[in-house]
Amino acid sequence: QNKARRLGLFMAMFMRIALLLAISWVMRLTSPLFSLLGHGVSGRDLILLAGGLFLIGKATFEIHSSMEGPGKHAARKASALSIKSAIIQIMALDVVFSLDSVITAVGMAKHVEIMIAAIVAAVAVMMISAGVVGDFIENHPSIKVLALSFLLLIGVMLVADGLGKHIERGYIYFAMGFSLGVELLNMRVRKAHL
Repeated sequence: QNKARRLGLFMAMFMRIALLLAISWVMRLTSPLFSLLGHGVSGRDLILLAGGLFLIGKATFEIHSSMEGPGKHAARKASALSIKSAIIQIMALDVVFSLDSVITAVGMAKHVEIMIAAIVAAVAVMMISAGVVGDFIENHPSIKVLALSFLLLIGVMLVADGLGKHIERGYIYFAMGFSLGVELLNMRVRKAHL
Protein backbone atom coordinates (compact mmCIF):
# COMPACT_ATOMS: atom_id res chain seq x y z
CA GLN A 1 0.00 0.00 0.00
CA ASN A 2 2.78 2.42 0.96
CA LYS A 3 4.81 1.48 -2.10
CA ALA A 4 1.83 1.98 -4.42
CA ARG A 5 0.98 5.29 -2.77
CA ARG A 6 4.51 6.67 -3.08
CA LEU A 7 4.99 5.43 -6.64
CA GLY A 8 1.57 6.76 -7.65
CA LEU A 9 2.33 10.19 -6.19
CA PHE A 10 5.76 10.22 -7.85
CA MET A 11 4.26 9.38 -11.26
CA ALA A 12 1.43 11.87 -10.68
CA MET A 13 4.04 14.59 -10.12
CA PHE A 14 5.39 14.01 -13.64
CA MET A 15 1.84 14.07 -15.03
CA ARG A 16 1.23 17.47 -13.38
CA ILE A 17 4.47 18.81 -14.81
CA ALA A 18 3.52 17.42 -18.25
CA LEU A 19 0.11 19.16 -17.96
CA LEU A 20 1.89 22.37 -17.09
CA LEU A 21 4.28 22.10 -20.04
CA ALA A 22 1.36 21.26 -22.37
CA ILE A 23 -0.61 24.26 -21.14
CA SER A 24 -1.72 25.32 -24.64
CA TRP A 25 -3.45 21.92 -24.97
CA VAL A 26 -4.88 22.21 -21.43
CA MET A 27 -6.27 25.68 -22.19
CA ARG A 28 -8.01 24.28 -25.30
CA LEU A 29 -9.87 21.88 -22.99
CA THR A 30 -11.92 24.85 -21.77
CA SER A 31 -13.52 25.54 -25.17
CA PRO A 32 -16.95 23.87 -25.67
CA LEU A 33 -17.07 20.65 -27.68
CA PHE A 34 -20.88 20.41 -27.77
CA SER A 35 -23.92 21.85 -26.04
CA LEU A 36 -26.14 19.95 -23.59
CA LEU A 37 -29.26 21.52 -22.04
CA GLY A 38 -27.98 24.99 -22.87
CA HIS A 39 -24.55 24.35 -21.32
CA GLY A 40 -21.43 24.20 -23.50
CA VAL A 41 -19.62 21.00 -22.52
CA SER A 42 -15.82 21.22 -22.78
CA GLY A 43 -13.08 18.61 -22.47
CA ARG A 44 -12.45 19.89 -18.93
CA ASP A 45 -16.13 19.30 -18.08
CA LEU A 46 -15.96 15.73 -19.38
CA ILE A 47 -12.82 15.04 -17.30
CA LEU A 48 -14.48 16.51 -14.18
CA LEU A 49 -17.67 14.48 -14.81
CA ALA A 50 -15.74 11.22 -15.28
CA GLY A 51 -13.58 11.89 -12.21
CA GLY A 52 -16.58 12.88 -10.09
CA LEU A 53 -18.58 9.80 -11.07
CA PHE A 54 -15.54 7.60 -10.38
CA LEU A 55 -15.11 9.16 -6.91
CA ILE A 56 -18.82 8.76 -6.10
CA GLY A 57 -18.74 5.09 -7.15
CA LYS A 58 -15.46 4.30 -5.39
CA ALA A 59 -16.42 6.09 -2.15
CA THR A 60 -19.87 4.44 -2.09
CA PHE A 61 -18.35 0.99 -2.62
CA GLU A 62 -15.73 1.58 0.12
CA ILE A 63 -18.31 2.94 2.60
CA HIS A 64 -20.50 -0.11 1.96
CA SER A 65 -17.48 -2.38 2.40
CA SER A 66 -16.53 -0.63 5.67
CA MET A 67 -20.03 -0.86 7.10
CA GLU A 68 -21.06 -4.32 5.88
CA GLY A 69 -17.64 -5.95 5.76
CA PRO A 70 -16.26 -7.31 2.51
CA GLY A 71 -17.93 -10.44 1.17
CA LYS A 72 -15.97 -13.39 -0.21
CA HIS A 73 -16.12 -12.01 -3.75
CA ALA A 74 -14.98 -8.53 -2.61
CA ALA A 75 -12.14 -10.04 -0.56
CA ARG A 76 -10.86 -12.00 -3.58
CA LYS A 77 -11.20 -8.89 -5.76
CA ALA A 78 -9.34 -6.73 -3.22
CA SER A 79 -6.45 -9.17 -3.02
CA ALA A 80 -6.24 -9.15 -6.80
CA LEU A 81 -5.89 -5.36 -6.84
CA SER A 82 -2.40 -4.94 -8.18
CA ILE A 83 0.08 -2.17 -7.52
CA LYS A 84 -0.29 -1.23 -11.19
CA SER A 85 -4.05 -0.59 -10.93
CA ALA A 86 -3.60 1.36 -7.66
CA ILE A 87 -0.96 3.57 -9.32
CA ILE A 88 -3.20 4.15 -12.37
CA GLN A 89 -6.09 5.18 -10.07
CA ILE A 90 -3.86 7.60 -8.13
CA MET A 91 -2.54 9.13 -11.35
CA ALA A 92 -6.01 9.45 -12.93
CA LEU A 93 -7.46 11.12 -9.84
CA ASP A 94 -4.46 13.43 -9.66
CA VAL A 95 -5.16 14.63 -13.22
CA VAL A 96 -8.78 15.35 -12.29
CA PHE A 97 -7.80 17.22 -9.11
CA SER A 98 -4.89 19.12 -10.66
CA LEU A 99 -6.55 20.22 -13.90
CA ASP A 100 -8.19 23.34 -12.45
CA SER A 101 -5.17 24.20 -10.31
CA VAL A 102 -2.85 24.01 -13.33
CA ILE A 103 -5.17 26.30 -15.34
CA THR A 104 -5.32 28.72 -12.37
CA ALA A 105 -1.55 28.55 -11.75
CA VAL A 106 -0.82 29.60 -15.33
CA GLY A 107 -2.85 32.75 -14.78
CA MET A 108 -1.06 33.51 -11.49
CA ALA A 109 2.61 32.74 -12.15
CA LYS A 110 4.57 33.77 -15.21
CA HIS A 111 7.58 31.49 -14.66
CA VAL A 112 7.10 27.80 -15.42
CA GLU A 113 10.14 26.89 -13.27
CA ILE A 114 8.43 28.34 -10.17
CA MET A 115 5.28 26.32 -10.88
CA ILE A 116 7.30 23.13 -11.38
CA ALA A 117 9.17 23.75 -8.09
CA ALA A 118 5.79 24.24 -6.33
CA ILE A 119 4.50 20.93 -7.76
CA VAL A 120 7.64 19.06 -6.64
CA ALA A 121 7.40 20.60 -3.14
CA ALA A 122 3.69 19.75 -2.85
CA VAL A 123 4.27 16.12 -3.88
CA ALA A 124 7.20 15.84 -1.44
CA VAL A 125 4.94 16.99 1.41
CA MET A 126 2.24 14.50 0.30
CA MET A 127 4.75 11.64 0.15
CA ILE A 128 6.05 12.44 3.64
CA SER A 129 2.63 12.81 5.25
CA ALA A 130 0.57 10.25 3.26
CA GLY A 131 1.74 7.24 5.29
CA VAL A 132 1.03 8.86 8.68
CA VAL A 133 -2.39 10.14 7.56
CA GLY A 134 -3.22 6.79 5.92
CA ASP A 135 -2.27 4.84 9.06
CA PHE A 136 -4.31 7.19 11.27
CA ILE A 137 -7.37 6.75 9.04
CA GLU A 138 -6.95 2.95 8.94
CA ASN A 139 -6.68 2.80 12.76
CA HIS A 140 -9.84 4.86 13.32
CA PRO A 141 -12.84 3.38 11.45
CA SER A 142 -15.07 6.42 12.07
CA ILE A 143 -12.43 8.72 10.54
CA LYS A 144 -12.16 6.32 7.59
CA VAL A 145 -15.91 6.57 6.92
CA LEU A 146 -15.71 10.36 7.33
CA ALA A 147 -12.79 10.54 4.83
CA LEU A 148 -14.78 8.42 2.38
CA SER A 149 -17.77 10.74 2.88
CA PHE A 150 -15.49 13.66 2.01
CA LEU A 151 -14.54 11.86 -1.21
CA LEU A 152 -18.23 11.39 -1.95
CA LEU A 153 -18.83 15.11 -1.38
CA ILE A 154 -15.89 16.05 -3.63
CA GLY A 155 -17.23 13.68 -6.30
CA VAL A 156 -20.62 15.42 -6.21
CA MET A 157 -18.85 18.80 -6.42
CA LEU A 158 -16.83 17.65 -9.48
CA VAL A 159 -19.98 16.37 -11.22
CA ALA A 160 -21.74 19.69 -10.50
CA ASP A 161 -18.73 21.59 -11.90
CA GLY A 162 -18.74 19.36 -14.97
CA LEU A 163 -22.42 20.20 -15.52
CA GLY A 164 -21.71 23.93 -15.22
CA LYS A 165 -23.17 24.32 -11.71
CA HIS A 166 -20.47 25.87 -9.55
CA ILE A 167 -20.57 25.14 -5.81
CA GLU A 168 -18.56 27.55 -3.67
CA ARG A 169 -15.51 25.72 -2.31
CA GLY A 170 -15.84 27.56 1.01
CA TYR A 171 -19.12 25.75 1.79
CA ILE A 172 -17.51 22.39 1.03
CA TYR A 173 -14.40 23.09 3.10
CA PHE A 174 -16.46 24.45 6.00
CA ALA A 175 -18.67 21.32 6.01
CA MET A 176 -15.59 19.08 5.93
CA GLY A 177 -13.79 21.03 8.66
CA PHE A 178 -16.88 21.10 10.86
CA SER A 179 -17.48 17.35 10.44
CA LEU A 180 -13.84 16.56 11.18
CA GLY A 181 -13.92 18.79 14.29
CA VAL A 182 -17.04 17.04 15.60
CA GLU A 183 -15.51 13.61 14.99
CA LEU A 184 -12.24 14.56 16.73
CA LEU A 185 -14.30 15.74 19.75
CA ASN A 186 -16.21 12.43 19.68
CA MET A 187 -12.91 10.52 19.66
CA ARG A 188 -11.69 12.53 22.65
CA VAL A 189 -14.92 11.90 24.57
CA ARG A 190 -14.78 8.16 23.80
CA LYS A 191 -11.14 8.04 24.94
CA ALA A 192 -12.04 9.85 28.19
CA HIS A 193 -14.76 7.26 28.96
CA LEU A 194 -12.45 4.26 28.49
